[in-house]
Amino acid sequence: MTPPHEERAADPGTLRVVELSGGVATKVCGRLLAGLGHDVVLCEPPGGDALRTRAPLDEHGVGFAFSSLDADKRSVVADLDTPDGRTALHHLLDRADLLLTGLGPDRARAAGLTAPEIRDAWPGLVAVSITAAGLDDPRSDHPGDSLLAECYGGLASMIGEPDRPPLSLGGEQAAHAAAFAGLLGGMLALSRRARAGQGDVVDVALCDVAAYIDWKSDIESAVAGTAPTRTGATAGQWRIVRAADGWAGVIFAPEQWDLLIELVNGSAPAVPADPERWWPVIERWAARLPKRTIYERAQALGLAVGFSADLGDLRADGQYRSRGFFRGPRQDGRTSAPVGPPAHAAGLPWRAGPPPALGDGAPAAAQEWEHPRRQAPVRCTSAPALHEGTTPHTDPVACGGTAPLTPRNGADAPLAGVTVLDLGTITAGAATGRLLADYGATVIKVESASHPDPFRHWPVAGQAPDTDVSPMFESNNAGKLGVVLDLKTGAGRETLHRLAARADVVIENFTVGVTKRLGADFETLRAVNPRLVYLSLSSQGQDGPEAGRRSYGSTLDLLSGLASVTGYPDGGPMWSSGEVNYPDQAASLFGAALVAYCLERGVRGVHLDVSQRELISWTLADRIAEHAATGVLPAPTGNRRPAGTPHDVYPCAGDGQWVAVACHGQAERDALADLVAPGELAGRSEEWWWEHEDLVDELIGSWTRARSREECVRALTEAGVAAAPVLSAAERGREPRFGERRVFLGDRGSRRKGFPFTMRGYAPPDPAPAPALGQDQEAVLADLSFTGRKGSS
Repeated sequence: MTPPHEERAADPGTLRVVELSGGVATKVCGRLLAGLGHDVVLCEPPGGDALRTRAPLDEHGVGFAFSSLDADKRSVVADLDTPDGRTALHHLLDRADLLLTGLGPDRARAAGLTAPEIRDAWPGLVAVSITAAGLDDPRSDHPGDSLLAECYGGLASMIGEPDRPPLSLGGEQAAHAAAFAGLLGGMLALSRRARAGQGDVVDVALCDVAAYIDWKSDIESAVAGTAPTRTGATAGQWRIVRAADGWAGVIFAPEQWDLLIELVNGSAPAVPADPERWWPVIERWAARLPKRTIYERAQALGLAVGFSADLGDLRADGQYRSRGFFRGPRQDGRTSAPVGPPAHAAGLPWRAGPPPALGDGAPAAAQEWEHPRRQAPVRCTSAPALHEGTTPHTDPVACGGTAPLTPRNGADAPLAGVTVLDLGTITAGAATGRLLADYGATVIKVESASHPDPFRHWPVAGQAPDTDVSPMFESNNAGKLGVVLDLKTGAGRETLHRLAARADVVIENFTVGVTKRLGADFETLRAVNPRLVYLSLSSQGQDGPEAGRRSYGSTLDLLSGLASVTGYPDGGPMWSSGEVNYPDQAASLFGAALVAYCLERGVRGVHLDVSQRELISWTLADRIAEHAATGVLPAPTGNRRPAGTPHDVYPCAGDGQWVAVACHGQAERDALADLVAPGELAGRSEEWWWEHEDLVDELIGSWTRARSREECVRALTEAGVAAAPVLSAAERGREPRFGERRVFLGDRGSRRKGFPFTMRGYAPPDPAPAPALGQDQEAVLADLSFTGRKGSS
């Protein structure tokens, strides 16, 4: 937030954003927009947002979560329970471009902010709703909670040891991923508004996003008929082992097993190495070495081994220091955001100032937002000096300067007319391209005939023997066109450059250095087309001493610090595992959102450098701020969180049955007490509940063990306590809502992931099947208008 004595530039390209004080997801979405330079006004209730005073607190008495998530915003006080407060809010909405809200259906009705009311009263407004279970679901009257979302969405059933309780990922990961989805949806809706003059309501549910992230287990369950579950970190192909000073993750490709033994033993095995014999040897070897030494030696051999970095390690990390990830204290002594941007880009601003004082933005907002302004001209911007003197355009696609392309999903699709060259593989890059294709972009998947995307032939048990394409590949590449180019030849590079000259976006997630060797790097392609939006989704960024390191998602779980705050209180770090690869999933949502943002805002000629490691660390900003201020190193807390208590999963009657409970207020705790143990819990103060968490968990567990999971959820819900079943992938697949909201598409023979949110004014068609290798070669190369295949309705 700009301090009161500083004036904000009256930039017609600056979005006016109203954020209703709410859950973490809404705040993260607002933080991203504020960081990118937009005017975000936080509407708080009298007394202020709950996060302002939620422990742990900084030296000024401000919660670290608030100072991290609400930096660079302005604050106004609006009591939505009073007519005056609602009038003040409506006055702001009359002049806003974007509304971010986490109101559930009851609160939305009381405030006149249901989806139909928004579209009727403010037809040009784009509203992004991020709630627990969707705009119209009564479960959304409870705060959006990552634990509940990850349990109901099936993700928690994949995290943790198989013989121990399911886990939520550390921090608030479902909330952050939902915020990335919200930013994407908001930019898509603004793109449609620029064409049609009509706003929209984007409906993001945390549980849908959690399910979307766990799409691989859905595919396996649907195709193979199996019941995927958590594999933990102490057994299986990959394992987390003790080092002399911490923990290291032993991660490798199947064909690298002998190379791993060579690392440990000093020489390659003479005969095939038996894993059961060698794992104890690996563990003894690792226990004698520092964790970073293990990492350095393994990476030198091309092994994607990682070490569990705690937040202290990150602050001393040479890679993070070289890229300026951490921000120092302000000279004026005010608290500021502890970390820099979640992506590097020369053409994008990023602000990292302090959070607002309560109500400090009211006079300025009233004055600066005096006149309604919608559909302001979007100015084409780019890296320095590329587009000086450019004429503003109201159509973001017009900023591209390329000839109009045939819309893929109809002229009203948000990204109609946008062409994307997708060099991505596996998940991070390919899934980003899939998201852009879903919403109307013509996405051309570029592969090598000799080295196609490895996911193309990824084995899945139960897959039909006559199927040429893995269902894993299908999920990340549906709706795309397919060409093959040999970029090691001059002819292949020339063809790529011809394609790039007509494209708007390029996506790649190669190891750093590969694109330069292939003539597909940003500088080379910018010389061909200076208006490209070029997205690099790499392990650790495009520069710095560790830029070229190898990784899988599990490597990044460890290196980012996420694993250090995920796990059981009595154990070591826990990763999301190769079955989920959470960093890849989060990066694809964020990458697509960032591309959509640049297209909508007219930011061109820009290299978007997204370090997946830094992005996941960015989601821990409040924990980083606490560590920087106090020196306290956060450790795994199981499913407990500072947002509320009790907050955990509890065993129910039946094998492997669990229910999650998350109480964010005293009213819920009182209701829970009356239900499960009134004699011991009724009338207890909030402080008592926090001080006796172990006893409370025992009492709740005794109650849940005597009942089926369905009985527990029903009783808790009727009592007004936020709860959710911990669903397996198979159970999630039978849950009607995920099909109705199109989180997953198709049946066993055609199962694939769907969409992470809904839009009231636009529903993407089911995408066409993923292309066979080089399937569209002749059409694409013969006709550079890139006419795409239509999706099915």
